[in-house]
Amino acid sequence: MKKEIIISGFGGQGVLSMGKILAYSALMEDKEVTWMPAYGPEQRGGTANVTVIVSDEKISSPILSSYDVAVVLNQPSLDKFEPKVKPGGIIIYDGYGIINPPTRTDITVYRVDAMDKAAEMKNSKIFNMIILGGLLKVCPVVSSQGVEKGLYKTLPERHHALIPLNMQAFEEGGKIIG
Repeated sequence: MKKEIIISGFGGQGVLSMGKILAYSALMEDKEVTWMPAYGPEQRGGTANVTVIVSDEKISSPILSSYDVAVVLNQPSLDKFEPKVKPGGIIIYDGYGIINPPTRTDITVYRVDAMDKAAEMKNSKIFNMIILGGLLKVCPVVSSQGVEKGLYKTLPERHHALIPLNMQAFEEGGKIIG
């Protein structure tokens, strides 16, 4: 098993954190992982993306020109990465940030209304965990137990009390993807 994943959106949406949690979750399950962030000088509001490769075998290179899965959280990210999804691949998008949804017919497209669910749960900071839950529902490269271990590894200890809320958001994401 090897999955090449790009997660992209505006800075402040938790894109890089989501990639980091995914990478650590895979490490906690003894998988091979690469994590390669890319972002502009502006952290909030600028575009950011992260490439994560999760594999059962050694990974030869973290540099990719096409992806098995693209998680896109805004229109510029969709415009940039939709053409780079391999035929038979997956695009996951949040309906809030996309004006023109994906149009390709040779890939599977999922919409997850994470912004709406985060508002319903009264916490915008769990948006990325809802997205991650949707991603891992349709592309189960790590288990929910691995994600919980990954959260303990990536979040500072002072935020460990928030892990149950993050796991609840993760579970919700798996329920609402469609």
